[in-house]
Amino acid sequence: MADDLMIGQTLDDSIDSVVSASTAGASPGEEDSREAARALRHVRRPVAGRVRLACVLSALGALAGLAPFVGLVELAGALLATPLDRDRVVLVVVLIILGLLLRGGFMSAALTITHVADVRLQAILRRRMIAHLGRVPLGWFAHNSSGRLRKTAMGDVDALHQLVAHQAVEMTAAVVTPLGALTYLLVLDWRLALLAVATLPLYAAAYAWMERGSNEVMAKIDESNARLSDAVVEFISGIAVVKAFGRARKAHSAYRQAAAEYTDFFAAWVRPMNRIEALAGLLVSAPVIGLVTIAGGAWFVDQGWVTPGEALAGVLLACVIPVTIEPLGFGALNQRTAAAAALRIQRLLEVAPLPVPTSPGRPAGHRVEYDDVRFAYGADDRHDVLHGVSFTCEPGSVTALVGPSGSGKSTLATLLPRFHDVTAGAIRIGGVDVRHIDPAELYRHIGFVLQDVQLLNGSIRDNVALGRPEATDAEIRKACQAALIHDRVTALPRGYDSVVGQDVRLSGGEAQRVSIARALLADTPILVLDEATAFADPESEAAIQDALSRLASGRTVLVIAHRLSTITGADRIVVLDRGRIVETGTHTELLTARGQYTRMWAPHEEVPA
Repeated sequence: MADDLMIGQTLDDSIDSVVSASTAGASPGEEDSREAARALRHVRRPVAGRVRLACVLSALGALAGLAPFVGLVELAGALLATPLDRDRVVLVVVLIILGLLLRGGFMSAALTITHVADVRLQAILRRRMIAHLGRVPLGWFAHNSSGRLRKTAMGDVDALHQLVAHQAVEMTAAVVTPLGALTYLLVLDWRLALLAVATLPLYAAAYAWMERGSNEVMAKIDESNARLSDAVVEFISGIAVVKAFGRARKAHSAYRQAAAEYTDFFAAWVRPMNRIEALAGLLVSAPVIGLVTIAGGAWFVDQGWVTPGEALAGVLLACVIPVTIEPLGFGALNQRTAAAAALRIQRLLEVAPLPVPTSPGRPAGHRVEYDDVRFAYGADDRHDVLHGVSFTCEPGSVTALVGPSGSGKSTLATLLPRFHDVTAGAIRIGGVDVRHIDPAELYRHIGFVLQDVQLLNGSIRDNVALGRPEATDAEIRKACQAALIHDRVTALPRGYDSVVGQDVRLSGGEAQRVSIARALLADTPILVLDEATAFADPESEAAIQDALSRLASGRTVLVIAHRLSTITGADRIVVLDRGRIVETGTHTELLTARGQYTRMWAPHEEVPA
């Protein structure tokens, strides 16, 4: 893969200059444009060599495509000659046909190469993104919406197709064709060359006017697209809830607003340019250029500067120019779109991965220590979520974290499997800082069940055996029995082969129990249970707690629950408030202390038996 990523260097500088051209003292929009151009060069580097080869073939095809036009001029001269030279006529016809065949062959080969390169580049980028996202801290995903990630992984990679598969070939032909035509006209008479491009300065001026501020506009369009994507994902994800409460119209308003903002902005940008664009297109249209060159050519013949055959050549070759203008115009837009997409891909690939120790240590036991742990989600330490938290989870014990919402319970739990790294202090397993343990080794020691359950679109067997693919059916059934999900699974027509989302739609509590079965089967020495019984009914919750109590023998268990009745048997209870430990002890000890835990427990005593 590393060798693949180093194939080639960059595309031709003439193509890159559409985006990367800038001046000193550039505005923030221009700076973003330069950064996007660099990202685009980097992203397409794996296939740059193949694209350059395709450009060479495209140039040859473009030159071969001029042969029929030149041949028609020569053919006219041969047919008007007296006496008629049949051999010359046949030769010219053969050359015209050969030129057409060569053009088709070269262009076909070039487009084949670029399309294969495009498929390869998409595969490389998606593999890189998947591999990189697998190394990103798990907590990063909580702060980045699935809509934006999907847009980058799917939409932005697809946005490179036009640039890689088509634009390089088409732009090369669009540049080489008029240059070749103008060179031939210069050989005939320099006045014919000037006549062929007489309307181009006006077109260039109109196009430059339309391009003003285009980089800033494209950035705003991309931002609007991202907001629209987020609104769609949010609406679809919550449609069941909002419809149940009769608020579908209100929920839909966020999508309508995002769509309206995008439409209004795009229309306000496009509307003033429509007339200018129409005028610019007219200036380089084949009828206008044809009329200009016919009138000019007739004048040149009348003045004796060129022959009628040369004037005909000027008309035919000048009419090639409109065919090349359109790819050049769309090329700039495609280049900006692809550059913006490449920048988002590059930024995703630049997300800092989870640091991996160069000399990893191995835990000596299963003792978990939180040592003066501080943590902030941002770089600003003044907004710490945790403030100097210290406690120990002894092997074979159950430690419960309790506290009001926002006290830091879930944050503490996710720091142990390194969803994030601590800002200060340390968390140790078996005397080794978790940051000094290889991630693969760390996850062989820690199993976790989080309140946001994620099941794969696979069979229930595969979901349970995710951490131990080699597990036997008997082991899978035993884990599911302990998690009280076995009977539900066996009642299904396909049993453990039932595919989640197709053959069965599990309730929240059922999905949670599948997740618990997964953790039980993984048989890790340390278990983190964050709201593990949040979706279970009271009867199932009690049974699950019994199973977890049996499982705790010889293991270290860190559990979080809002229902204090589920952790009264814990070996140690740590009470948190605003990111600090305010109490610690057993259930009985904390009730005796009559502190915050007692106040939290009071509502349970008031519930009638």
